[in-house]
Amino acid sequence: MTAVDPRPLTGEPVSLDLLNTRWIEEGVRRDLLTGVDGLAVWLAANGLEGRFAADAATLRHTLAARDALAALVDRPGDPAATARVDAVLGHGRIRATLTAAGPGEEPEFADPAWGPGWTAARDYLDLLRTAPDRIRACAHEACILHFFDTSRNGTRRWCSMAACGNRAKAARHHARSKEA
Repeated sequence: MTAVDPRPLTGEPVSLDLLNTRWIEEGVRRDLLTGVDGLAVWLAANGLEGRFAADAATLRHTLAARDALAALVDRPGDPAATARVDAVLGHGRIRATLTAAGPGEEPEFADPAWGPGWTAARDYLDLLRTAPDRIRACAHEACILHFFDTSRNGTRRWCSMAACGNRAKAARHHARSKEA
């Protein structure tokens, strides 16, 4: 049985969900991926358990993918960051298939331990194709979470209105109260 996911934001696309395995809680930086147990939680949260092992090699490669994606999200277009994500993508490929249901695609890996990290990097490419301007970092200065803005008008600023959005509103209210 997999442990409960302790992260404050889940359910984002797998690439951003991988970035969100690091978060700030009460001023302390947390990291879900400090061991294979945390990796098992993340794999389960993204429907990847059973497809990939939660072992030391998979953890090592998933952390490499997370660091590569974080560098690219922090510095879009940076050649070194782009090369790091491209190196992760080099560990897998899509094989075209034909099934009874019709055409399909199947990911293939020379080393399955790269599977989760490759899947996250591939997902990031899909987000870039779909709407690169909707890949966002939370606007709260004490938050390090990322999200894909699916709001109708594309103006979401916070990872969570209940958490970071509310803290920002409370801080603005407090500042106005002090001025008065």
